[in-house]
Amino acid sequence: MYFLVQANVYLDPDHYKIFDAFEELNIDYNVINIPPTAEKIDFETYRKDVFVYGSVTIARLAKQNTDWFPGSFYGGNHMYEVYSKYYGENLLNYKVSVHKISEELIWKNDELKFIKPYNEAKIFTGKVFSEPEWKDFVFESLANKFNRITEDSLVQISEAKRTIKEARLWIVGGQIIDAGYYKFNDNAPFEEKVSVDGLSFANEMIELFNLEEAFVMDICLTDEGWKIVEINCINSSGFYPNTNVKSIIKALNVYFSN
Repeated sequence: MYFLVQANVYLDPDHYKIFDAFEELNIDYNVINIPPTAEKIDFETYRKDVFVYGSVTIARLAKQNTDWFPGSFYGGNHMYEVYSKYYGENLLNYKVSVHKISEELIWKNDELKFIKPYNEAKIFTGKVFSEPEWKDFVFESLANKFNRITEDSLVQISEAKRTIKEARLWIVGGQIIDAGYYKFNDNAPFEEKVSVDGLSFANEMIELFNLEEAFVMDICLTDEGWKIVEINCINSSGFYPNTNVKSIIKALNVYFSN
């Protein structure tokens, strides 16, 4: 398989690991820069067995190249309104409301809300906001002419919930290829490997709905057990320091080459 990788991914300090993996596995690849305002991928190749990796921009634009396989998995089943029908209350934020970012929200005293982008996953990072924090964020975002946030950008809002620990799982062909924690909260003890019960939960979710041939699932442990934090497009999901990038690239190459 042929990998087309975006070079200008500045927010992921572990992005370089993908190039090390290509060299070690002797896999063909090319590197391109894509401006945030690009309307198409300015790249030509005779290869059809292309997999793209980088920001949401390359993942979104690659959908135009319908002769590339697997190309990009952007959109489709990754939409909350699709996968929430299958995962239901196994989602950390199951009950959500959708609003334009410019809408005035109703807040209770000292209320916290979890707010994330609805259909453009990476226009900002979802997190817990207080009312003053959210109002400041909206004001600054709409005043910034260099991002993709507009008054009509949609956000999904849910109740803020406590998580104990969170992990990212890379799934190819229905199999968990790599799993690693990226966050421990409160006094949660450190674990080097994701617990067996966490992996069992993830496998149950994959059996419930194997969302794509390749995708990323973030899970968390809560006071109510394990939950899905969110589903991410594998073409634009970032690596963490403990991510085994070589295993992921090898799995993608083997699975889609067959």
